[in-house]
Amino acid sequence: MDLVTAFGNIKWLSVIGAAVSSFLIGGIWYGPLFGRAWMTEFGFTEEDLKKRSIPKTFGLSLILAFIAATILEMFIGPKADLAFGASAGFFAGFGWVAMLLGILYLFEMKSLKAYLVNAGYCVVTLTVMGTILGAW
Repeated sequence: MDLVTAFGNIKWLSVIGAAVSSFLIGGIWYGPLFGRAWMTEFGFTEEDLKKRSIPKTFGLSLILAFIAATILEMFIGPKADLAFGASAGFFAGFGWVAMLLGILYLFEMKSLKAYLVNAGYCVVTLTVMGTILGAW
């Protein structure tokens, strides 16, 4: 399938749903589930986080999630079902993102805990995104 056809077959409502899901997962992941561990591993304090621009951070995060969902939608194709979408999302998260993060974290000498928090978010988020994209 060529790029024009792939772009023309995008189900935009599912892409929006997938993008929003990553935003919701991030709120839970970096909030009650692993927020404290993430802050500790990266040396953030509550005061540090209050200094960031919430509209900029959240707005750009949503745009980036939308781009990621669009590319994942093009990757899995218009005939994907729930199982294929979930599998493709998982393997994109685990096989590509988590492995490349692992390389970066090794060179940056980041802790295993920091890696697991961030890589885990990527794997879970892409799996959910793929599930949504495949189901719709």
